[in-house]
Amino acid sequence: MNRVANGVVSWVDPELRELATAAPITLFQRLSSSPKGLTEQEATHRSAVCADNRLQRHEGSVWVGRARSAVASPFVALLTGLGVVLTVLGDLRGAVTVSVMVLLSVVLRWWQQVRSDQALRGLRALVTTTTTVRRRPGDGLAPTEREVPPEDLVPGDVIVLATGDLVPADARVVAANALLVDQSALSGETLPVRKGPPSPVPDRQPRGRTGGEIADLSSVCFAGTSILSGTATAVVITTGPRTYLGTMAEQARHARPESSFDRGVRAVGWTLVRFMLVMAPIVLAVNGTVTGDWAQAALFAVAVAVGLTPEMLPVIVAANLARGAVHLSRQQVVITRLNAIQDLAGMDVLCVDKTGTLTQDRVAYAHSIDPAGRPDGEAAEYAYLAVHFQTCPHNRLDEAIIDQLATDDAPLVTDAAFTKIDEIPFDHTRRRATVVVRQQPGEHILITKGDPDQILPRCTHARRAGEVVELSEADRREAGEVVRAYADHGMRILAVAACEYPARLSGYDEGDEHDLVLVGFVGFVDPVRDSAADAARTLADHGVTVKILTGDNRHVAAQVAAQVGIPVGEIVLGTQVEDADDAQLRRLVARTTVFAQVNPVHKARIVTALRDAGHAVGFVGDGVNDTVALRTADVGIAADTATDVAKDAADLILLDKDLTVLARAMVEGRRTLGNTMKYVKITASSNLGNVLSVLVASATLPFLPMLPIQLMVQNLLYDAAQLALPWDRVDQDYLRRPRRWDTGGLTRFMLTFGPLSSLFDLATFAVLWWLLDIDSPAEQAMFQAGWFIEGLLSQVLILLVLRTRQTGMQVWTPCGAPSRPVLAAAVAVVLVGLLLPWSQLAGALRMAALPLGYFPWLLAILFSYVVAAQVVKARYLRGGRAWL
Repeated sequence: MNRVANGVVSWVDPELRELATAAPITLFQRLSSSPKGLTEQEATHRSAVCADNRLQRHEGSVWVGRARSAVASPFVALLTGLGVVLTVLGDLRGAVTVSVMVLLSVVLRWWQQVRSDQALRGLRALVTTTTTVRRRPGDGLAPTEREVPPEDLVPGDVIVLATGDLVPADARVVAANALLVDQSALSGETLPVRKGPPSPVPDRQPRGRTGGEIADLSSVCFAGTSILSGTATAVVITTGPRTYLGTMAEQARHARPESSFDRGVRAVGWTLVRFMLVMAPIVLAVNGTVTGDWAQAALFAVAVAVGLTPEMLPVIVAANLARGAVHLSRQQVVITRLNAIQDLAGMDVLCVDKTGTLTQDRVAYAHSIDPAGRPDGEAAEYAYLAVHFQTCPHNRLDEAIIDQLATDDAPLVTDAAFTKIDEIPFDHTRRRATVVVRQQPGEHILITKGDPDQILPRCTHARRAGEVVELSEADRREAGEVVRAYADHGMRILAVAACEYPARLSGYDEGDEHDLVLVGFVGFVDPVRDSAADAARTLADHGVTVKILTGDNRHVAAQVAAQVGIPVGEIVLGTQVEDADDAQLRRLVARTTVFAQVNPVHKARIVTALRDAGHAVGFVGDGVNDTVALRTADVGIAADTATDVAKDAADLILLDKDLTVLARAMVEGRRTLGNTMKYVKITASSNLGNVLSVLVASATLPFLPMLPIQLMVQNLLYDAAQLALPWDRVDQDYLRRPRRWDTGGLTRFMLTFGPLSSLFDLATFAVLWWLLDIDSPAEQAMFQAGWFIEGLLSQVLILLVLRTRQTGMQVWTPCGAPSRPVLAAAVAVVLVGLLLPWSQLAGALRMAALPLGYFPWLLAILFSYVVAAQVVKARYLRGGRAWL
């Protein structure tokens, strides 16, 4: 049964739910197993019948899926359509050229995405685990326990779980000892869950539960969860794709909603199509009427359509994305969806959980205080004594105490001064741990540490200035206020109490944890990353609002936000998110930067509300239930420590879960988009200018100003010069704001600089026709060569001028100058273009050598064009318009 609530699947396998409450004998009968485990022969047989106990990654279909996504581009579709038209009209040379461009772009995109997949598989291969399984060598033989890879498990296997183990499959617990499981990665619940065999009397469901949530199944350990403490014996019910984790992994592979990049590319593609649909018929009508050769006019109209289309755009986009992915991989970022690099460019809201992203995701000792809140190291000393002698696994608070207080000789001195007598281990119900030690004969010291809410009620006295005094009601209230005050500042507090007993032979139990003396409190913090404040400031300076979405309380969230410089303002709780409808939530997310006590369902709703409000949203998640938010966001981001399901759903994998890495990735995304938009805008405007020039020439000249093959070669040479754009510099001003594919800006840019280009083409026509007397059909090869050279050189020059928003001589200063690869490519293309009319290819291209008198006029036209472009560019920028 699948139930969808707020976009998150709540799933319960009916068979799993039935077996979760079945009697042990029924359980083993249904699974054809026994408490002694399967025989090796039975396990081998089931392994052949059942799929491996691993999430289905569809490795074979991944290659097909990557190829499909590489082909699924509006520009690929547009050029493919033009190639078909060229084939129908008999222009096989043009059709082959367009096909090569399409194939090259698809191969580049596919290759880079496959490389990312391989990098991700390499990360997974670094982590290996084993599971303790109980099996019998054969019927009638005693069972043995051994370690096997989790992939080898089958339904019916009996497994043994202990503290620190990762649960390898959905398994029913048949025996347990103080078993606590962390299933936050699945359910979003931050507190550990107690697991054990089902009780004879079914538990009442908590109010508000429908019986479908995984948290209800207290007798089932789910794949992907981890054992915090205790031991258990369990029998495997479901493996691999049939587990709860498997169903969530399958959901992560479903089609994601359209991102801001997808919408922008589609809009730009339709803008170019509209220009083609307007200009190509006009050229066809004018040229056909003037020449009377409608077949040649149709071919030329198609050439114009090709000329309007930036045919190298898929290649340029793919090259930009590939270069960006390689650059990001060197900065500890693995790209799993190539287009996400350009989605990063448009990101204006980043949703993060503070833990591990803004903080170091570790517990650090802060200080030790007495019951009144005054600095006093005695509580820390008692706490260290207890930690040193306890045998139960250390938690993160214990480790922080050892890191702070265990000097080189501290263990040796402690062992010499004290002897351990007894221990009452930590329990998540009691939320405290006790150690009993002896320092001198005839006296035992009982030390208890734990949750202040559990320790304070058991204290009747307190230590103050080295003396033991009665703990009055006023003192008790004061101690409680001290605890609350530090908790409000984002600290975790450990209470420490002690009591002296006469030495005895009998052991100690919970009944002895009374009439204690409150020694004081030890405070801990999850330190804010040193780089967090700088990273948050960098993101803010670049127009990205950071919003904190955390399961912690409001005080902790506010404290961390303030420390890293994120404006706090109103703090919205998860209950408020749950109670708000979609319209109310959009208003809430617009004015809120800190959301506290939220679960994965709330996070997904917040991301959806932000996108509905027009924002491009990045989301950092690591749990299984974060998959919906990861796929809903424009950019889903996970750390390499996240669950495999979360990493499968993410677009970016951070090898270092540091906001600074993400800030650098965002800047790289904008640099990638900036270099792509240079090509789109400059080429589209130049192509429009060429079409306008052709339109005028078709109505006035007795021959074509340029043959289709010449127009195609000119475009290819110009595009070759732009293949170096992925390595170009991008203006710092451009990098400081979120950037998206802007169709309105593209149209304005084309209509401004396209006609300007056409004016100087017409000036070239005039020079060739009137001043150089190249004015007859017999001389059209020379005329066409003249416009070919002027058109190519003017486009290359204007590329160098318009690639930056700098004006005048600033274009050649370090902040605006082109990179060396761009300059080298431009020079190479100019030389090729100048030499073509004198080369052996001139005959095939139907060109003729030009008179030397043409070249002074060419220099004058090009110089005038560059000056005019600078003037128009300055006026364009004064209008407050975006440049790229």
